[in-house]
Amino acid sequence: MVKMSSVSTILFIFLSSVMINHLHLVSSKQWCVATLTATNAQLQQNINVGCSQRVDCRPIRPSGSCFIPNTLINHTSFVMNAYYQSHGRTKKACCFKNTGTFAITDPSFGSCVYGS
Repeated sequence: MVKMSSVSTILFIFLSSVMINHLHLVSSKQWCVATLTATNAQLQQNINVGCSQRVDCRPIRPSGSCFIPNTLINHTSFVMNAYYQSHGRTKKACCFKNTGTFAITDPSFGSCVYGS
């Protein structure tokens, strides 16, 4: 019974991975967001890079539509996505020295709208 459970678990993980990759390929919309493992220094660097490269960073400033919640990871994700969307939506445009990842679920919330 243990072997069957292990095999079932491995099969489930494999099929889940295939399905996630399939969804990634067929999804017409995707967003670039910061990884949860990025350091505060990396997140700040990503904001600096994005805001210096044709990204409108007004939404993450006080009274901007994406200022709340006032957290570095939320502000960074907004800027990284804006950069990604305005720079050809390529894998490279979301790399940010391996601190960017793709989301297939819209990260927009409230009045904060992430481009797609």
